[in-house]
Amino acid sequence: MKGKLSFLVCLLFMFPVALADLRIGFYKDTCPGAESIISGVVQTTFASDKSITPALVRMYFHDCFNAACDASILIDSTSAKPSEKAAGPNLTVRGFELIDKVKKAVEEACPSTVSCSDIIAVATRDAVALAGGLNYTVLTGRLDGLQSDPSKVNLPGTSISVLAALQMFKANQLDSIDAVALLGGHTVGVAHCSFFKDRLSSPDRSMDPSLFQQLRTNCSSSNNVDPTANLDQKTPFDFDNQYYKQIQMRKGILQIDQRIAFDRLTIGIVNDFALNPDKFKQSFANAMIKLGNLVANVGEIRQNCRVFNQPKPRPQQQNNQVDKQERPSLIF
Repeated sequence: MKGKLSFLVCLLFMFPVALADLRIGFYKDTCPGAESIISGVVQTTFASDKSITPALVRMYFHDCFNAACDASILIDSTSAKPSEKAAGPNLTVRGFELIDKVKKAVEEACPSTVSCSDIIAVATRDAVALAGGLNYTVLTGRLDGLQSDPSKVNLPGTSISVLAALQMFKANQLDSIDAVALLGGHTVGVAHCSFFKDRLSSPDRSMDPSLFQQLRTNCSSSNNVDPTANLDQKTPFDFDNQYYKQIQMRKGILQIDQRIAFDRLTIGIVNDFALNPDKFKQSFANAMIKLGNLVANVGEIRQNCRVFNQPKPRPQQQNNQVDKQERPSLIF
């Protein structure tokens, strides 16, 4: 046994790794102004572009739902190796420039300290609050992942059945209330016609006839290659519970949005959120926190959110002491 432990310790000295340490106020001592810096950039952006809220919510969900919140969605593809950005569901994800601005600011204040994955989580929370949602507590201490593989992107499709969707959420430790609450993030933002064009080829009994005609006209516009439609027909920039009221009236844009309104597995939750806006906001916040608990076991603090850090040779250690600036852990 002693020999095995010695082997593990040797591995640590040869290949130091960082372990995620998720908690409130992780940067209190190492970068006390981190969250203020993030909030400042988000507020400035939101003042001129309220669509940044759904953009960040989508980025956060797409990043975290694939096993971990590790900022793998931020990695740029190269001619030699595609990243998660190249996966079909991620082609319309945006907001990367905001993350770049935040990263540049926090690097100037606290070099190699604040992870890109934490930036996404905090920025999303701030954007939701600015749009009218809760200013919920975000745990920090995430690490940035060491891979970004488009073949591993597995997100619920817009035409998925309710049962299949709930099973996918369950696989990510999220229950049916979490699932319906997170779909409520569609109370802000738009969807490209390509995501629901299958519902427009012929009249869809699950869709309000007037909405059907409106969408059909809008999506056939020749002025835009892939036009968009508001996911919430009434208050598309306010983080409220109008989404649930809209789908109750068969005005859901995406098929999965409409299905949860009348499926026996979710109709009760939809009705509850439609009647209780505060309960929806709290449930959404709870689900975002739970989703954020999916973290990479090991990783790094990227200096540039779009590329992995270049590997550096490990300096010779003196007296078998581990560098105190590392966050070492056993790798098995």
